[in-house]
Amino acid sequence: MPVSAARPARPCPSTEGVETLSTKSTVIVGGGLVGLTAAASLKLIGHEVIVLEQAPQIRAVGAGIGLWANALREFDHLGIGPAIRDMGIEQNTWFFNPAGDPVRAPGYTDSDHQFLLVPRPELNNLLADTIGRDRIRADAHATGYTETGSNVAVHLANGETLHTDLLIGADGVHSHVRRQLVPGSDAVTHSGHYAWRAIVPTGSQKAEATVLTVGHRRTRGGYARIARDRTMWMVNQFDAGPLTGSKRERALQRARNLAEAGWNDELLSLIAETPEESILENQVTLVPELPHWTSTRVALIGDAAHGLSPHIASGGTLGIEDVSVLRNTLSTETDQEKALTTYEHDRRARFDTVREHSAAVEHASDAAEFARRYAAFSHWMLTTAPAT
Repeated sequence: MPVSAARPARPCPSTEGVETLSTKSTVIVGGGLVGLTAAASLKLIGHEVIVLEQAPQIRAVGAGIGLWANALREFDHLGIGPAIRDMGIEQNTWFFNPAGDPVRAPGYTDSDHQFLLVPRPELNNLLADTIGRDRIRADAHATGYTETGSNVAVHLANGETLHTDLLIGADGVHSHVRRQLVPGSDAVTHSGHYAWRAIVPTGSQKAEATVLTVGHRRTRGGYARIARDRTMWMVNQFDAGPLTGSKRERALQRARNLAEAGWNDELLSLIAETPEESILENQVTLVPELPHWTSTRVALIGDAAHGLSPHIASGGTLGIEDVSVLRNTLSTETDQEKALTTYEHDRRARFDTVREHSAAVEHASDAAEFARRYAAFSHWMLTTAPAT
């Protein structure tokens, strides 16, 4: 599908329940969860979208993704909510101390602890099909852009230039779009914070609840069903210290901080039986607070704008909130610059509070404190989420 600033605006077809606006061209850099969701959402309001994905194909970095109710509402708006619920497993989270004692904060309900755990590959493939594969260009590396008064010229590594009305950077914590929009904003390491995870075939593990243990030496982790035939395990540690041995040995060393008197033997077995090549190990990186997320024709969304530590397990959901707010502002405000300014104002204010909650959860000293702080965050996030 061609992208060109020379095309005259024309009304998009009226769709019941969807606000319409003149057709605009939009280039989205990044074919991950948030970029694909943005493409599907903006297509719904009449934008001609193209997704540029640097990888040779649409793929999923990571194992699974937790989607809270506020993210699922956006997928319902796109008409794919039922399909996503069918591919995932609902989690009703409990927290445990290293001895296996269950903990939940008083004053909160199941709704503050429930989310859908979905395998990333299936989710990304569904989104790609929803957009239309012809709107996705794989192996397309955007090296920079030139913003003018009439359009944005997006420059590709192969020498091609795409002219578009709107450029969206959804290219993650190491965003090339952010690097140009906000010079000096490269991601920084969350010193000493590492995460290990993998997806394995489901065996005889307990499936009635998410097993998330808050253990010794600032270690947290557990396992959960991610699909009917697959289970995801994860371990993360703050101040992890030197890493020695294989990935499996490093994960097992931290997982023993989560196990006392036979508790979490299943987690230890899952890790011990996981092939080395199937284990993902990451040094956690963060996006520093930015002075701005937008310009007249460029906007950052998702981790490109606000990548945080994954220990609050809501990065994908908050990125999908970005999409919802951006779509609503673009559909109700005819002046694009004003729409982007409104989007940025709303989201930056929300993330001021997200960062406070993230820091509180990170520094919880034990399972009981973690349970209180995490429930306070999830309850706030769900009850203050923007309307879809």
